[in-house]
Amino acid sequence: MVVRLMVVDDHRLLAEALASALKLRGHRVLAAAAPSAGAADLVVSRAPEVCLLGTATPAAPGVFDPVVRIKKERPGIAVVVLGPVPSPRGIAAAFAAGASGYVRNDERIEGVERAMMKARAGESAIAPQLLQQAFEELLHPAAQPDDEGARLLQLLTPREVEVLMRVADGEDTRLIAAGMEIAPSTARTHVQRVLMKLEVGSRLEAAALAARTGLLERAARGGGVRAGGAGESRGAEPGGAEPGDG
Repeated sequence: MVVRLMVVDDHRLLAEALASALKLRGHRVLAAAAPSAGAADLVVSRAPEVCLLGTATPAAPGVFDPVVRIKKERPGIAVVVLGPVPSPRGIAAAFAAGASGYVRNDERIEGVERAMMKARAGESAIAPQLLQQAFEELLHPAAQPDDEGARLLQLLTPREVEVLMRVADGEDTRLIAAGMEIAPSTARTHVQRVLMKLEVGSRLEAAALAARTGLLERAARGGGVRAGGAGESRGAEPGGAEPGDG
């Protein structure tokens, strides 16, 4: 059964090779393209029955935006993604965008052809083993690399995060105290606690560590750190002041 199709891949040689193989099997290839942008426009204008969309990064943000556009403007076009062995998130992203199938890019031409036929018939086209791998990883996720910035942020109180932000801005103890409306000795104590928790020996090291791990960006996204911390008093905190605080 002849399928009217397009092959879109960032690698032109791959797109043309696949198109040639499918032509030899009797299918009508409307185009084999490698657009850096405008893939959706091209597919929408040609209106194939099936679009084979190649990607090397199925888990990258926005990679399936063309699929969303195609399905919105031409819902009758079946999109089959060709990509590497995907993560469950990559598979989920493809189908969430509206793809009808996902096929490994090292699949034999017969497998690609079967996926095209199933997609055109309105069926989901994905190898059972890929689904099995996806479910396995979703049920038993692999341990993620330790996020140093998140770990360090959890060590600090909101007030200490504010102190660290001020240290990173180059404020000395006097400016920190004035900005937070606390006694200088209390500000000094906060700074020492931050250095101790971050296991660094100086303010410069603390600022460098915060920048390297993205700690301050995380804190800023969380919001509220420059407000002095919810529920905290403006004066010296219990146990936080050195002798002689006023």
